[in-house]
Amino acid sequence: MSFKGKSVKVVMAGDAKEEYKKLNEIVGSEIKKGVESSDHQILFRAIKQKIEFLKENPEYGIHINKRKIPKEYIKDYEVNNLWKVNLSGAWRMIYTIRGSEVEILCIMLDILNHKDYEKKFGYRKS
Repeated sequence: MSFKGKSVKVVMAGDAKEEYKKLNEIVGSEIKKGVESSDHQILFRAIKQKIEFLKENPEYGIHINKRKIPKEYIKDYEVNNLWKVNLSGAWRMIYTIRGSEVEILCIMLDILNHKDYEKKFGYRKS
């Protein structure tokens, strides 16, 4: 895929990679057991769909103000921009965009439920 004349790649890192892997295993297990639809499967399909949207337009998500970027993302990933995509069941996918002259890279950093999202971004104290 390309955006503004540059190729676009979407990759998973850190917690997003672990959450996606865990979700993939759960969905695979459910399918083997004959479960045709579940919250896990809906969320997994939503993530895959949003990844395709990001390949078409890396700026598809909602831009998060720099003042709201949790320090752990700055420390662990050296981010200077952060975006979120709303998923089914009030889940969120958090990503950053990096670019070069030839490529745009969307790096998935987190896949969070609503409670964990609020806590990480300081909307909730407990």
